[in-house]
Amino acid sequence: MTRIALLDYGMGNLHSAAKALEHVGAKVDVTNDPKLIAQADKIVFPGVGAMRDCMQGMREAGIDDVVLNAAFNKPVLAICVGMQALMQRSEENGGADALGIFEGTVKHFPEMAGLKVPHMGWNQVHQMDPSHPMWKDIEQDTRFYFVHSFYVEPKNTDLVAATCDYGIDFCTAIHQENLFATQFHPEKSHTAGLQMLKNFVEWKI
Repeated sequence: MTRIALLDYGMGNLHSAAKALEHVGAKVDVTNDPKLIAQADKIVFPGVGAMRDCMQGMREAGIDDVVLNAAFNKPVLAICVGMQALMQRSEENGGADALGIFEGTVKHFPEMAGLKVPHMGWNQVHQMDPSHPMWKDIEQDTRFYFVHSFYVEPKNTDLVAATCDYGIDFCTAIHQENLFATQFHPEKSHTAGLQMLKNFVEWKI
């Protein structure tokens, strides 16, 4: 059974994510223990709320270096603010540094006529490479669930695994080797979300 460390640093929707991962066959440790994280087969890096609080929570839990190390050594799935934290910097709170695993920024949605911010609810996700293992058995333009006011803009567009239209065409998933990240919440996205989590559990790097 695949053992997954679900990172607990005070900023994630841990209960629903843990239950969803267990539903698709994983053994889940909800933890901020660096030893358990190091021993896990895979890591899920969730996040809700503000970037500055996210980074502070990781530093206080002592797992920021663990995340940086794992990002290059084992399969990682980052979700929502967890995805945003992979960039260098966010516009949130007047500017906040992130982990800097990838070059890029986290930007606030512009004011758009008829569209509310945060972007909340179901929206179509357009896969850039449907052959990627994380898209297995998920149809093109399937709807996933979003709750966010900020989006990532990676400098290297080759990282973009999916896009979504909300007044602007924005990056909603990124990938590189052992790492996959989504702006949407798979754990809240019913059948398609469970399929994505199942794909992560079964993903062979």
